Amino acid sequence: MKPDHTADMEFFVLVARHGSLAAAARALDLTPPAATRRLAQLEARLGVRLVNRTTRRISLTGEGETYLSHATRILASIREMEDAVASGRAAPRGLLRVNATLGFGRTTIAPIVSAFARRYPQVEVQMEVTDRPVDLVESGYDLAIRFGALPDKRLNARRVMSNRRFLCASPLYLQRHGMPSNLADLARHRCIVHRQNDEAHGVWRFYSGEGEEHSEVVKVHGALSSNDGDIVLGWALDGHGILVRSEWDLAKYVDSGRLHIVLPQYRLPSADLFVYYLNRRNQAARTRAFIDFLVEHFRQPADMPRHGEPS
Repeated sequence: MKPDHTADMEFFVLVARHGSLAAAARALDLTPPAATRRLAQLEARLGVRLVNRTTRRISLTGEGETYLSHATRILASIREMEDAVASGRAAPRGLLRVNATLGFGRTTIAPIVSAFARRYPQVEVQMEVTDRPVDLVESGYDLAIRFGALPDKRLNARRVMSNRRFLCASPLYLQRHGMPSNLADLARHRCIVHRQNDEAHGVWRFYSGEGEEHSEVVKVHGALSSNDGDIVLGWALDGHGILVRSEWDLAKYVDSGRLHIVLPQYRLPSADLFVYYLNRRNQAARTRAFIDFLVEHFRQPADMPRHGEPS
């Protein structure tokens, strides 16, 4: 039987993505021994070892890295060709792979995917949530949904929602420690730090004016920090200090009076929501449909209060 090179490439890309034969076997509904045999057959056909095996994980050899790079590019080209040929079909269909951040993906994007699936039943959606930004080319995702600056300027992007950041604190904290009147005052306050990816921890940048030409960096200190946004928000609600959060997270707490905006005259880098995707001339109808569907589900949040005291 003639080997199915496309299926072999798809199999190997999946193995590399999961970093485990067992995980790849589960994704393909294979038994682990069957996945092991399939990899061995591929290596035998090529005459090289593609992976180094350990008891729990695998790592790619130099030849494996080369095969993965070419396989990813070839599979992307095949999908682009099929999408171009099928672009005249009336209804979007086929596989759409979506990536989103962990908490936001679970609470907000997943229900949108559910509604999208009802409208477009011929589209198969595979959604994965991850903490860190992903490489769309290497990972095989069609699009990713992220807050803040885009990780790769080579990608196409569409802003889904404007989303400003603010300093905030609970009434209890402000009653005990006072309201800061300028950025220098932050040095004597307890601040809650949200540690995100590789960003410098406890370094807050503020802008003056409309542009980003003039900025001031403040090094803050506090006893509490976490890489989880919900955790740090909970600490702020409990009165432990001043926190930077986006209006998407803050709106309901500011409206209810559980949090107050601090130093609203200083502007922080925004956390706009983007959907970004590969720069392809013939974008699949299912990708275009999902992006349009996503955008129509978001509306600009109501303006945040511009003062530090409750209205």
